[in-house]
Amino acid sequence: MREIITLQCGDCKNRNYSTTKNKKKNQDRLELKKFCPTCRHHTVHKEVK
Repeated sequence: MREIITLQCGDCKNRNYSTTKNKKKNQDRLELKKFCPTCRHHTVHKEVK
């Protein structure tokens, strides 16, 4: 079953992106390197509730 999650910037703590992930296959928190429009460069975005 896929659930909708939000991604939060590691630097400025803005919640910029939302995506889905499979809870049965990936139970740990997701980390992706994405572009943050507030910081204006690529940063690590982490999954938040």
